[in-house]
Amino acid sequence: MRTMLACGVAFAALMIPAAAFAQSTGSQSFDESSEIVVSGRKEKAVGGVEIPDSPKAKVLITSELIQRQRVGQSINEVLNLVPGVSFTNNDPWGSSGGSFTIRGFNSDRISQTFDGVPLNDSGNYAVYTNQQLDSELIENVNVNLGSTDVDSPTASAVGGTVNINSLRPSDTMGGLVTGSYGNIIAPGSGDRPYTRVFGMIQTGDFTGHGTKAWFAASNLHNEPAFANYGGVQKSQFNAKLWQDIGSNGDFVSIAGHYNVNRNNFGGSPLTAAGFVDANGNINVDKSRRFYNIGYGTGAAAATGGAPCNTAAARPGLADLPNACGTSFERRYNPSNTGNARFNSRFTLAEGLIFSADAAYQTSKANGGGVTTSVNGTTGAITGNAREGAYVLNGQSLYGFYGGGYYFGRDLNGDGDILDRVTLLNPSQTKTNRYTAVANLSYELNDQNRVRLSYTFDRANHRQTGELDFIDAGGEPFDVFPVNEPIFDVNGNVVQKRDRKSFATLNQVSGEYRGQFLEEKLTVLLGVRAPFFKRELNQNCFTTGSNGNVDCPSSGALAAYQAANPYLVNATTGVITGAAAPQQRNYKYDKLLPNIGATFHLTPTTSVAANYAKNISVPSTDTLYNAVYVPLSSDASQPAAETSDSYDLSLRYQRSIVQAGITGWYSKYVNRIVSAFNDDCQCSVDTNLGAVKKYGIDGSVSVRPIPQVLAYVFGSYIHSEIEDNVAGVGGTLVATAGKRERNTPKFMYGGRLQGSLGNLDVGGQVKYTGSRFLNDINTQKFGGYTVVDLDVRYSLASFGMPKTAIQLNLTNLFDKFYIGSFSGGLTTANSTNVNFGSPRAISGSLIVGF
Repeated sequence: MRTMLACGVAFAALMIPAAAFAQSTGSQSFDESSEIVVSGRKEKAVGGVEIPDSPKAKVLITSELIQRQRVGQSINEVLNLVPGVSFTNNDPWGSSGGSFTIRGFNSDRISQTFDGVPLNDSGNYAVYTNQQLDSELIENVNVNLGSTDVDSPTASAVGGTVNINSLRPSDTMGGLVTGSYGNIIAPGSGDRPYTRVFGMIQTGDFTGHGTKAWFAASNLHNEPAFANYGGVQKSQFNAKLWQDIGSNGDFVSIAGHYNVNRNNFGGSPLTAAGFVDANGNINVDKSRRFYNIGYGTGAAAATGGAPCNTAAARPGLADLPNACGTSFERRYNPSNTGNARFNSRFTLAEGLIFSADAAYQTSKANGGGVTTSVNGTTGAITGNAREGAYVLNGQSLYGFYGGGYYFGRDLNGDGDILDRVTLLNPSQTKTNRYTAVANLSYELNDQNRVRLSYTFDRANHRQTGELDFIDAGGEPFDVFPVNEPIFDVNGNVVQKRDRKSFATLNQVSGEYRGQFLEEKLTVLLGVRAPFFKRELNQNCFTTGSNGNVDCPSSGALAAYQAANPYLVNATTGVITGAAAPQQRNYKYDKLLPNIGATFHLTPTTSVAANYAKNISVPSTDTLYNAVYVPLSSDASQPAAETSDSYDLSLRYQRSIVQAGITGWYSKYVNRIVSAFNDDCQCSVDTNLGAVKKYGIDGSVSVRPIPQVLAYVFGSYIHSEIEDNVAGVGGTLVATAGKRERNTPKFMYGGRLQGSLGNLDVGGQVKYTGSRFLNDINTQKFGGYTVVDLDVRYSLASFGMPKTAIQLNLTNLFDKFYIGSFSGGLTTANSTNVNFGSPRAISGSLIVGF
């Protein structure tokens, strides 16, 4: 009987003998019965959506739905169809990043993992959605709404988890090749093509003893979504080797992933005064969506775009830079990320199972522009890179002071050191991270089992701010200045930041699973005890509680410190001067219970309840800011965010229906809201104190006949800040009773798809409600509705059963809306925003063999 899935997708699905609900191998084994582990899990999803029979509120998205979306799309965009989840893409293709939330929580409060590897940045917990696994290689994605697994290697997840599971190698030899081409087709967009190629080889069982592997690679390029400059170039390489052990589900797996991104910053127009209506709604003129950065308004736009030429050097004169290369869209956000993963499962004795997962991750990334800045209104130019010295008490110093760079050497080759020049100065981050999760579970009998877990996670997070030269056209010679930094006259590196941190997690946890009342009642009792430690090494002088620093070059430290003594007024507590370079350690630990139960009213209907206590440890930016405060002050020890989350669910599950509704309530202490700042590539945190949130999530997926599928979902989110919050200078801001910024009250949508012979047609719609720009709720962005279409035609009747042609049309009605934005406690009128993706179309040829 033909299903909704075209043959190309069916080929991928055939390589999925089992599904996973959790992130670690141990959690998967513990959540499933022995029978399922041995024989393979029966497919329960309806149209690619499954509501697992778990005490926790979860949604499982399988490859059936994933492969219906645009080929190569970020997996976070697909999760936009999960109730309570919101994602706004910065381009239609998924390679420029975006904003991701669950129940109103930003991605820095959501743990995202890949085969058990934590993907959140170890410093600020951000998730980079443009660096995710190629969609063809994703077996399924499990979304925990509001809670974590007991062995989760996370320091920040108070808002839920997203667990991405990669494809298991097939027993038979084969392959998959995909070629895609697309373009934006909105009025005024011009030609903005997108191309992508993907290839995968499956070796099959090449030893006759369960040894199999796959190897895959992809390459993507697209022009920028809104500006006329820059674009995205992305290459990804993946491999997985699998060895079956016996016939009871034991295995060993080794896998690798490497992703190379070269992309410019997406268009982020400024919403300024004049775009706010009488109701406080911010409305940006749709005609300004697509723009030419070389011919905008004001001197900055006219000269900072492309083509342009940097200012000519003049010997013997104090030259100033021009605006060439300063446009926001000419900033780069390059990244090289990779990981090596190990997963295993061993049956040590009857009912006794040991699993071990381990991973090594490496990343090299930066973001930012040049040292010269331009006032967008007046065109006034400020060049912060100086060839001369920073004079302090008559002494010439070099390094970074008060936002300026001082080199004491000729940088533009005109024979003098009188000039200011334009240099590349992004914020550089290198990370090396090691993770291990070990589980030992024992089945006491058919109805009772227990497990013990140990989790280790350690990241070396190196953050620097070196500079490099740009060419005559304003382009950097190397997008990674750390590769070849510029030195001062004494041979020392000049940089705007210099810090190193170690984030370490040691966690022990335990869980009991029991079935009672003839297996109608399932009880989960778990507890995890995380021990977090952050070791901070600040190598610069901290000059304020906002984290601003001065970074003298070697040899200038003593002179700088003598001129800026660090003093604390014993009466007022006012701090003056600069805090010297130092090392500080922060420790956080908490006992986190996790209790849940599921009761089957009938074989198809169940109720579930869950309670979880979660913790989010302060990010490195927050802790580095605290370095300015003396250790004797309570403010030197930022508190962790904690939450108590409750879920109550009603579910109905049959072979043709998946339905569920969940009511939830969460109470937060020290609720930290982070906004990512593009200029410093850092997070700006606000402590909202006590916050309560509650809401409803629900979905129904129905396939009455094999040729028709209907899916509807929706969510309501209430958010309330309980007290007034201290703003700049300690003044209380009227936030009591207000909603958190960037949290829509309503989200709902649906999907309808049908089959006629070899033709499959699908359509989906998603409404996202209005969101406040700030936490005092004075201004907001309006709600929006986006409609997508997909068409797939199988070439099985032409003798190619594993080949199909797919067409995807997103944002069918070209809805213009504000996608992602940072906002703030009292932000008004002026903020950088990203427009939502315009209407775009792509076609893909998918060839399986």
